[in-house]
Amino acid sequence: MLQAPREAKPGGKNRPTPRRSQQEALNKRPLVPADRKGAGRASREAVRAERMKVRQAMMSGDERYLPTRDKGPVRRFVRDVVDARRNAGEYFLLVAMVVVFLTFLRDPLVQLVGTALLWLTVLLCVVDGFLLARQLRKRLVARFGPAGLEPGIVRYGVLRAFQMRRTRLPKPMVKRGQYPA
Repeated sequence: MLQAPREAKPGGKNRPTPRRSQQEALNKRPLVPADRKGAGRASREAVRAERMKVRQAMMSGDERYLPTRDKGPVRRFVRDVVDARRNAGEYFLLVAMVVVFLTFLRDPLVQLVGTALLWLTVLLCVVDGFLLARQLRKRLVARFGPAGLEPGIVRYGVLRAFQMRRTRLPKPMVKRGQYPA
């Protein structure tokens, strides 16, 4: 005796349960792909493409792709304040390289001037870092209240100030003199 086809139940599976052997056969695949070199190459290419996508997003300042260290409105504000001003720390590496070249010269006066220039730059960087820290604290409290002074936030800004502007990541989003409101 033939049964009439049942009508579909709303919310039901509406198909027979597959046999266990059928399900196990669907899940079987080799542990190692047939073309290992090709699979490795494809995997490396996929990882590289993902890394490039994340890097491009980070360069553009997309908040979703920033590392945890750089996320949040407070960190963004600190980056903008630091990037809007000229910092003595940006030029320290350039001055240090000039002093290294001056030390190769055999003239003791040139070496003395180079060493004095280096120490003067170090002193200038320390004073500038101190002034930046005070400015950051004042602006953070004015903008975010006492909660804006989270641990390490001022150090984050001062360390960013010691990087050359072109090498900063995330890239500066403001021009010099364009302080955040």
